[in-house]
Amino acid sequence: MARGITESDVHTAADEIVGAGERPTVERIRTHLGTGSPNTVTRWLETWWRALGARLDAHQRSLSVPEAPETITKLAGEWWALALKHARSEAENGFADKQVALLTAQEALGREREGFAAEAMALREAVAEASQSERLATARTAELQRLVSQLEGEIKELVRQRDAALRRASDAEASRQTVENRLQALADEARVEREGVAQHVRAIEDRAHREVDLARQEAKDLRAQLAAASRVHAAAERASSQSAERAKLQAAEASRDACAQRARAEALEEQLAKLKDLPAALEAAWRQGSPTAKARKFAKKQESAGP
Repeated sequence: MARGITESDVHTAADEIVGAGERPTVERIRTHLGTGSPNTVTRWLETWWRALGARLDAHQRSLSVPEAPETITKLAGEWWALALKHARSEAENGFADKQVALLTAQEALGREREGFAAEAMALREAVAEASQSERLATARTAELQRLVSQLEGEIKELVRQRDAALRRASDAEASRQTVENRLQALADEARVEREGVAQHVRAIEDRAHREVDLARQEAKDLRAQLAAASRVHAAAERASSQSAERAKLQAAEASRDACAQRARAEALEEQLAKLKDLPAALEAAWRQGSPTAKARKFAKKQESAGP
């Protein structure tokens, strides 16, 4: 850090530089002293220049020789006048150099000020654009949030419908199983009944054959009983066959209902899977621009593809 310097330090350094045959400048004085700020050295160097004339006059008076010859006095005066002229020229040159440096610094400062003003204008425009972008992003975010909330509600409704369809499909499957069980039971009952009738017929025939020789007089009655039994058997078979046919029709109808419910459940599952990817699709639409229109178009497409 540069230490403080005094006016006497600057004046002494300037005298020593002049004694060395050089013109004192701010940089030469700072180099000679090894310290000092340019502003301080400039201020004390100006006081040195202002006091230079008085110091030279005093020096001339101190060097005047009493009763010196007029020629020597005249030459000394001319020499002194030349020295004063040279000193004034050096001082004026120093002031001119400082004025040029000041003008150059002022021009540079003006250019910097213009650059700062342009940067400030650009920064204000950038801030305004950023504020506008922030407001637009906030509006888009609010719209997307509203769409997401709406679609979440629709997803919940679709899930509820899917669960209801699955319950109906389960109930239909249970009904179909019940009908199939009933059909099987009826078929078993008919089979048992047919076997019983057949066994009864065979028993009657066997007994008739064994007793044919002993009961020729009863053959007519037995044939009548056999015919009646055959009619009963035919009627029973027809009734059993009709019952079995009705059971088959009911089972087929229940199976068709179960298939329809299962297809609707699968369609709901597919639509639910599509809606799960909807937030990612909305985010991609927002990044590509015009997210609200694309999100609504996508939502309408999903509604039109519903079951």
